Amino acid sequence: MSENKKIVFLTGTRADFGKLKSLIEITRNEPGFEVHIFVTGMHMLHEYGYTLIEVEKCGYENIYPFVNHTHEQTMDLSLAKTVEGFSNYIRTLGPDLIVIHGDRIEAMAGAIVGALNNILVAHIEGGEVSGTIDELIRHAVSKMSHIHFVSNQKAKDRLVQMGEQDSSVLVIGSPDVDLMLSENLPSIEKVKNYYGIPFEEYGLAMFHPVTTEIKSMDKYAKEFVDALLESNENMVVIFPNNDLGSSFILQEYKRLEGLDQFKIFPSIRFEYFLTLLKKAKFMVGNSSAGIREAPYYGIPVVNIGTRQQNRALHQDIINCDYSKVEILEALAKTKNCDFTKEDLFGDGRSDQLFIESLNNPEFWNLSKQKRFIDWAK
Repeated sequence: MSENKKIVFLTGTRADFGKLKSLIEITRNEPGFEVHIFVTGMHMLHEYGYTLIEVEKCGYENIYPFVNHTHEQTMDLSLAKTVEGFSNYIRTLGPDLIVIHGDRIEAMAGAIVGALNNILVAHIEGGEVSGTIDELIRHAVSKMSHIHFVSNQKAKDRLVQMGEQDSSVLVIGSPDVDLMLSENLPSIEKVKNYYGIPFEEYGLAMFHPVTTEIKSMDKYAKEFVDALLESNENMVVIFPNNDLGSSFILQEYKRLEGLDQFKIFPSIRFEYFLTLLKKAKFMVGNSSAGIREAPYYGIPVVNIGTRQQNRALHQDIINCDYSKVEILEALAKTKNCDFTKEDLFGDGRSDQLFIESLNNPEFWNLSKQKRFIDWAK
C-alpha cells in the first residue's frame, strides 16, 4: 500500500473496548495503517468509572472523546446524537475503514454514518442471537455493514441467511479470546492489590437491565440483591451497563455498600477483569461474560433470566429465573458443579486473521454497493 490507510475503531463501552483491543494493537503496529479511536458512550460517564481514562492509559495516539448522552437518556436520542457527532468527526478525518463491534447504539451510529458516506464498514461479532433489543440492533448493524468478522460458523451461517455475501463474512473467532489466552494477563495478586479486594475466594456478580422487560426491572433487581445478601458468599460486584432500567439496579446495590462480603466497582479494566474471572469460584448474573468468557476458564455460571436467551450456551451453565429462591438454588449447585472448559469462540488468533484480511488488497476493493444474496432454490 502506497499510503497509510486510516482506520477508525469506535468504542462505546468497557466491554466492546476489551473485544476490540487486540485488533487495535495489531493494526497500530502494522506498517501501512493509521489508527484512530472514537471514544463515546459509557466511557464518558463518571458514574460508570469514566473509562475514557482506561483507553488513554493504553498509550494510543489519535483518541477522540465524544459525549453522546447522559445517564439513562433514551436510546433513540443517544443514537441521534452519536450519529451527528461521529458524522462531523469522519468528515474531518476522511477514514478508509470504520470498525465497529456488537449490538449497541454506538455501533449502529458507526454503521449508519459509514454506509451513508460511502465508507467501508467492518462489523465485529455480528450474526449472533440473544433475547433482547440488542439482537435487533445487531442485525440492523450487520445490514448496514460491508464486511463481517464473526466469532464462529453459526454466526456466519445466520448472516448468509440474512442475505450477506458469503465471501464478505470471515470467521476469526472472538477477539477477547486473544486477551483471555494471553500469557501477559496480570497476576491475581496484582489485581487484588490494585482494586483492594481482600477475599481469598469470591464470586463475580454482573446484572444488566433488560430493556424489553423494563416494567419488571425494579422487582428483578431487588430479587437479585436479596439473593446476593442471603448467599453468604464473598462477591465482587460490577455495575451494569447504562441501558434503560440500570437505575433500579444501582439503587438496589446501595444495600450492599459497607458490607464486608461485597466489593462494588463501576468498572474494572478488561485484563484485570479476566484475571478475576479466571480465579473466581463462580459467576452470577446475566452478562455475556458468563456465556462467552467463563467457559474458557471452566468457571461455574448462574445465568439469570432472558437476556442471554438463544445465545450459544455452554452445556453446563445453570439457568434460572429472576426469583431469589431460584437464584439461591442455582448458586448452591455451583458448589458441586464439574464445569467443563469449552471453546465456542475461537482459539485466540482473531487479531492475526483480522490483519491478514486488511493486508489483502482485495479487502480494499470490496464494493460498497451491497446486494442481497438469495438462497439457492
